Amino acid sequence: MLIVDDLHAYYGDSHILQGVGVSVEAGRVCALLGRNGAGKTTTIKAIIGEVRPRRGRVSVAGQDLAGAPPERIARAGVGLVPQGRGIFPTLTVRENLLFAARAGAARPEAAWSEDRVYELFPRLRERLGHRGNQLSGGEQQMLAIGRALLANPRVLLMDEPSEGLAPLLVREIGRVIGHLKGAGMAILLVEQNLTMALAVADHVAVLSKGRIVYQSSPEALQREEHVKRTFLGV
Repeated sequence: MLIVDDLHAYYGDSHILQGVGVSVEAGRVCALLGRNGAGKTTTIKAIIGEVRPRRGRVSVAGQDLAGAPPERIARAGVGLVPQGRGIFPTLTVRENLLFAARAGAARPEAAWSEDRVYELFPRLRERLGHRGNQLSGGEQQMLAIGRALLANPRVLLMDEPSEGLAPLLVREIGRVIGHLKGAGMAILLVEQNLTMALAVADHVAVLSKGRIVYQSSPEALQREEHVKRTFLGV
């Protein structure tokens, strides 16, 4: 569903991504791991079009989107849960959700609707009239995920969804990712919480200094103490 191959991206003259390659199938989660500054968020930005790659391939369901503007990439079925959540602080919960709503190409009964988001996150239904800046961190993260789902993506990019959340809420985010995977969505997950990432991922890729230095199953990474110590600081 998502193929990233030999992706190169720069900030000015700084060569940040140096040939990054990952892929995600429908109904699977690929966790992109690495220390701060490894290039994880830049990879997300290059896929979504916020950073224009100078070389490489970004393909979604066979459609080449490398270098395309963000709105075209979004219309092709790529959703984003950004780092920091990106909630509109003065809009209500419902306004934040409907702002992003878009009909999906999936079967009508399988498409994400406002009611279906509330079934996934009942707390959002209770907070419909509250502004974004009146929500807790956990509620804001639920809203960020719900907003992305209402765009009915085929590929979901999640950038540090557990950041700043209490352990109970981290487990809830893990549950939601498992639910989305079961519904057939392809998910690229950038995550610092190794325990959560390994619990939900089907495949892991470790990024260091803009390069993929290790790929395996979560179970194999668990046994690689040298990789965890060298590249993840564990």
